[in-house]
Amino acid sequence: MGELLCTENVCCHFGGVMATDNVCFRVNQNGLTSIIGPNGAGKTTFINIVTGKINASAGKIIFKEKDITNKSPHELVKMGICRTFQINSLFQNLSVFENLRIARQAMHGGSLRLFSSKQSLKAVTQDTWAMLEKLGLKEMAARPAKNLAYGDQRVLEVAIAMAGDPKILFLDEPTAGMSPAETLHISKMIKELAKDICVVLVEHDMDMVMSISDRITVLQNGGIISEGTPEEIRNNQQVREAYLGKEE
Repeated sequence: MGELLCTENVCCHFGGVMATDNVCFRVNQNGLTSIIGPNGAGKTTFINIVTGKINASAGKIIFKEKDITNKSPHELVKMGICRTFQINSLFQNLSVFENLRIARQAMHGGSLRLFSSKQSLKAVTQDTWAMLEKLGLKEMAARPAKNLAYGDQRVLEVAIAMAGDPKILFLDEPTAGMSPAETLHISKMIKELAKDICVVLVEHDMDMVMSISDRITVLQNGGIISEGTPEEIRNNQQVREAYLGKEE
């Protein structure tokens, strides 16, 4: 399994505060890697750097053997690096179908104008229905996004990110605010996605992380303190003291 993305000594500081400190991180072509750590550990900052939302102060990001350090989010999405955010970013008044079709159309480089190619629109429409079915949203296709249950809104956000045909998908706390049943549903979906693409998950729900992750990276004070399988992380004393022990 070839290496898909790696970071080399990535740093980011805000004023005198080092939010990300010499992070060397790597993932392969598929599978699920979770990034955990206490509040303020630098998890979201690190994802923001890799996905182009903020610039690294130092270090390199390599994707498919190309240096992509400090490229724009738009460029990175075109290369196959997509993400969701902690806060919903849906078109609330549009239907589930319209939200996803717009995302899919954007990835095809087109628009929804009347003079767009009918063939192109047909292909996008077919893709949209296929994605809705795959992610269990087909029955809700006509419903405005604002009328969805919170968990279904988060699933739609993942679907919109998947519309970009990502090679790697970053999910930032997708289960925040969810009920246990909603968490179980989306965790199964995420695990299924990770069979085909690389998924990187930032998550506070330790039961979920331990049950679905292939690998776990632990951040503390902006730097990596441990990496390994869920079992290795669960039994790591340094990790327990830094994070897991507090949760327990």
